[in-house]
Amino acid sequence: MESVGRVEAAAEQMARDVGVGEDEIFRITMAVHEATINAILHGNAYDPEKHIHVLLEHTGDSLIFKISDQGNGLRQEALPDPLAPENLLRGTGRGIFLIRSLMDEVNFRELEPGTEITLIKHLNPAKPAA
Repeated sequence: MESVGRVEAAAEQMARDVGVGEDEIFRITMAVHEATINAILHGNAYDPEKHIHVLLEHTGDSLIFKISDQGNGLRQEALPDPLAPENLLRGTGRGIFLIRSLMDEVNFRELEPGTEITLIKHLNPAKPAA
């Protein structure tokens, strides 16, 4: 679990280095934190023999965070809807929903073994037409 803090700190530093504002830094670090926790807890099932892999990239237009695990994979269609009445009071199950609400793009890729999640935050979002 100490990996979570290191990954989150690296994402925060990268965002600061490119001049991202405090509100966006909070959103980025919260999403990266949640994705890293998911990789360790749900992906690797806390197995100390399994690792997570993290790639942080600044493309000029976006910050990209790729986090992968070595678990059994994620079936997105099997994820419960956190807004369904039967799930509203559950203490878990909102991580992916939260990540999607905090980032501009979220993509999943199945690996052999594991899952890779890509989080993208655009630095200069397009302005709506007047």
